[in-house]
Amino acid sequence: MSSQATLSQVEKMTTQPIPRLITTLAVPTIVSMLITSIYNMADTFFVSQLGTSATGAVGIVFSLMAIIQAVGFTLGIGSGSLISRMLGARKHAEAEKIASTGFFAAIAFGLVLTVFGLLFIDPLMALLGATKTILPYARDYAKYILLGAAVMSSSFVLNNVLRSEGKATLAMVGITAGGLLNIVLDPIFIFTFHLGIAGAAIATILSQIISFLILLSCFLRHKSLLHLGFRNISWKWEDLSAIIKTGLPSFFRQGLASIATVMLNVNAAVYGDAAVAAMSVVGKVFMLILSVLIGFGQGYQPVVGFNYGAGCYQRVKQSFTFTTIVSFVMMGILAAAGLVFAPQVIQLFTKADAQVLEIGTYAMRAQCLALFIQPLGVISNMTFQSIGKPAEATFLSACRQGVFFLPLIIILPQLWQLRGVELTQPLADVLTFIVCFPFLFKFFQELNQKIAEQEGS
Repeated sequence: MSSQATLSQVEKMTTQPIPRLITTLAVPTIVSMLITSIYNMADTFFVSQLGTSATGAVGIVFSLMAIIQAVGFTLGIGSGSLISRMLGARKHAEAEKIASTGFFAAIAFGLVLTVFGLLFIDPLMALLGATKTILPYARDYAKYILLGAAVMSSSFVLNNVLRSEGKATLAMVGITAGGLLNIVLDPIFIFTFHLGIAGAAIATILSQIISFLILLSCFLRHKSLLHLGFRNISWKWEDLSAIIKTGLPSFFRQGLASIATVMLNVNAAVYGDAAVAAMSVVGKVFMLILSVLIGFGQGYQPVVGFNYGAGCYQRVKQSFTFTTIVSFVMMGILAAAGLVFAPQVIQLFTKADAQVLEIGTYAMRAQCLALFIQPLGVISNMTFQSIGKPAEATFLSACRQGVFFLPLIIILPQLWQLRGVELTQPLADVLTFIVCFPFLFKFFQELNQKIAEQEGS
């Protein structure tokens, strides 16, 4: 891709009106996130027809998928953040090195996980919280997910590299096509071919392969600004460490989400398979809801990265303000809907299990009460990650499901039993909201100083 195309993209990202620019990039990203969440929920929905233990197994293996996502997002968003700032500073060759290094590193990680995961699959499932009745289902589901680990993790990198260039629509096409295919294949493999829970996993991996091929074709057909190639890999530790360091907030966010899910499953398992299934369903529902917020934030990230790299600090402020306000409104509406329709939503996945319905409804309503304040934590974390402040971003990303969640999931069930399990996440959300303010105060002080220096010169 010519340098002229890169310059044209830089001009678009640093001059187009902020609301239109962020919305244009965010809509395809939201669609991608929604489709991803929907096909994860489709697995839960179709598998729930097989029974409560099978539903619980999806929640167990979701922890494994979260680990794959954690590394994929670390390398993908780490690469993407650096690429946005490099393209904003007109450093095209350096951006290509970062993209290739992140992509091939993800493939290498996936292959290692496949080998070790298949060798130790039973202990791994037990470690993730599988009970004796859930273990056979979890094993059948997980072995196919492990076989596709390299494809899954590298797809996250391809997706994020395209978004970092401002090519969100291309990224959306690959994710959406795979997601829709998964929804179609799930009932065919599970019920028509009588493969049970293994059929859901096969459908997931086939759809992931299709997504990967579509995303890769964008680079092979030169639809991307950047070229991926083995020759472009940087073997310098500084470059790989820069990717990991920049993507570390995503690793903590996704990795801690996996640990939090395991801890939730382990604590819920004390109260039986119904509690594990209910918390699994609530987790999938909120993954769908939060995909709207995260999708909007991911549309914002390349804008703030490009403009910070180009020294357009006033546009950085405008981007943050616009994204935060819109996110608060969206989550407020979804929180209200969740409070009202919680029983109906949970009922979609219960197969007439009254205990799952009762536990799930309470947990969902509790999380909805804290939903409307979540945007501040997400947007703050994404902002610091995009402008090259990994320490602040890493700490904030660790708060929701690490710094606050992990102590609470140990303490609250001791005090309030199952209610403590259900209330852990909303209380962690409230504490994360509070802790964002000092970080943002300091950030805006520094940003205003940069703007004043520019205006003075």
